[in-house]
Amino acid sequence: MSAYKEYGYTHTQADHTQHYIWQPIVSLLNNNSTILDLGCGNGAFANELIVKGFDVYGTDASSNGIEQANSINPNHFFVQDLSSDDLPIDLKDKEFKTIISTEVIEHLYDPRAFIAFAKRVLLKNGGGEFILSTPYHGYLKNLVIAITGKWDQHANPLWDGGHIKLWSKKTLSKLLEEQGFKITHFIGCGRLPYLWKSMVIRATIQ
Repeated sequence: MSAYKEYGYTHTQADHTQHYIWQPIVSLLNNNSTILDLGCGNGAFANELIVKGFDVYGTDASSNGIEQANSINPNHFFVQDLSSDDLPIDLKDKEFKTIISTEVIEHLYDPRAFIAFAKRVLLKNGGGEFILSTPYHGYLKNLVIAITGKWDQHANPLWDGGHIKLWSKKTLSKLLEEQGFKITHFIGCGRLPYLWKSMVIRATIQ
């Protein structure tokens, strides 16, 4: 198995996806719940949630990303050991009832392990909700990309650290349901219906 390759975060700013996934995700959050941002990157999404009054902590395999995130809100972000089945020890006593993950699962070689990890964290605290966003793919969007000759640009295999899984509503829902999650919400975001840039799915487990 190849080792994790540092993503190389150098700033704390949000990327372009936050502009269209922000409102759909916030609309699904419980303000009374302690939130774990799993794969938080440079912490841009989580730090903005903290500004809005949410109690948020984040983990990521990128030490650069965690350094950037903690420069805004120290002691809220921790490096995740990808070889471990546990959260960082600093988060051992936190009761997470909500997990969010924004634009992460499309980068993972083993998405089932990622979902199983989130499941363990939630069940340890009696269950809860998992809210994910990922680029949307469906028949119509894929057809338009192909017809317009933009497939190589869209799914660029030369992008180191880029997207390696292309998810539809059906496939992501199936992955969650395999682990015992129940899908409660689906929101397409960015662009016209069925040509959405991303999708947000909320799933619960008890």
